[in-house]
Amino acid sequence: MLNPKTIEIIKSTVPVLEVHGTAITKRFYQMMFAKHPELLNIFNHANQKQGRQQTALANAVYAAALYIDKLETILPVVKQIGHKHRSLGVKAEHYPIVGENLLAAIKDVLGDAATDEILQAWAEAYGVIADAFIGVEHEMYEQASGEPGGWADFREFIVQKKVRESDVITSYYLIPADGGAISTYELGQYVSVKVEIPGEDYTHIRQYSLSDAPGNPYYRISVKREDATQDKPAGKVSVYLAEEVKEGDTLLLSAPAGDFTLNQEDSRPVVLLSGGVGLTPMISMLNTLLKSGTDRPITFIHAAQNGNMHAMKQAVEELAATHPQLSVHWCYEKPTEQDRLNGAFHKEGYIDLSWLQSIVETKDASYYFCGPIPFMKAINNALLEWGVPADDIHYEFFGPAATLA
Repeated sequence: MLNPKTIEIIKSTVPVLEVHGTAITKRFYQMMFAKHPELLNIFNHANQKQGRQQTALANAVYAAALYIDKLETILPVVKQIGHKHRSLGVKAEHYPIVGENLLAAIKDVLGDAATDEILQAWAEAYGVIADAFIGVEHEMYEQASGEPGGWADFREFIVQKKVRESDVITSYYLIPADGGAISTYELGQYVSVKVEIPGEDYTHIRQYSLSDAPGNPYYRISVKREDATQDKPAGKVSVYLAEEVKEGDTLLLSAPAGDFTLNQEDSRPVVLLSGGVGLTPMISMLNTLLKSGTDRPITFIHAAQNGNMHAMKQAVEELAATHPQLSVHWCYEKPTEQDRLNGAFHKEGYIDLSWLQSIVETKDASYYFCGPIPFMKAINNALLEWGVPADDIHYEFFGPAATLA
């Protein structure tokens, strides 16, 4: 436990962290990777370049300082990050490295303002926070390896089948190379895929949602190929998977992880909203709900650029044709002429509150959504404006957590 004086000092640094937090975490990663380049085998390089990882860590450090005397308040955040760490292979021995470089970065950015007293207080606080993470993640490793068909780190899987779902999304059906059983998972969870790309100095790890119901002899992930744009370079892993990985090849997978999961005990209507490749966890939720025989009303809403970019459309429409409790709705930002001729969509442009209210029978429902951050912000704001309680709003970020405010 921290003494009152340490808590007081940590809380006094909250305003400083609000201003300088991202600068500190940016410097932290620079210093840590310079001293320990082997950690580049774990961290997502693209998120580093885009600044998402630095911002996410800054927000986590800020929250830890703000609630240093009530760390149970941020336990959900600790668990969320713990899931990601376990799936990446972060271990207890990494935490002293993080602590050493975080303190050095605080000193480097704040200069003389980071007094010995402040640095000592943060060293003590970091020890308590690190212990919380290590404890949570230890339990997660134990649980992952203790599940029937489970494992702790990475396991070889064979690409049994590779299916093109749209112009940009491909599904990979993965079976264990050892021929053993595979653990089940909760709807909405993901796996980490670790690849060694020829010509790259370090391994790359990416997390992809499982896109089918559990209980199959395979895992399925559905990956969007991220080609280069004016704003960002091509996604190394997604392009490698699309261009180089063939049926029969082997990939390394973590056991399923993640806390974005469907509450199947809730009998109220459920609304599944997705944008782009954000439909992958929603498909898993949808398939499992329907397999369970539930009569719970399900509204499935998906936003895509156009029909060419719309993955798994036919499969979902076939489900709707045989399950009267399921209604499906498509929103295309820029429909093609063929889309218009075929009547392939229900709304042009973006999902907005008035359209949601016209197709969702009641706001008293559970809402789950996933997609690009601008999409998620728009959906979150619309639901809050409608008066949907925050407890009924559930979402997942691809990559480091961000804010939807």
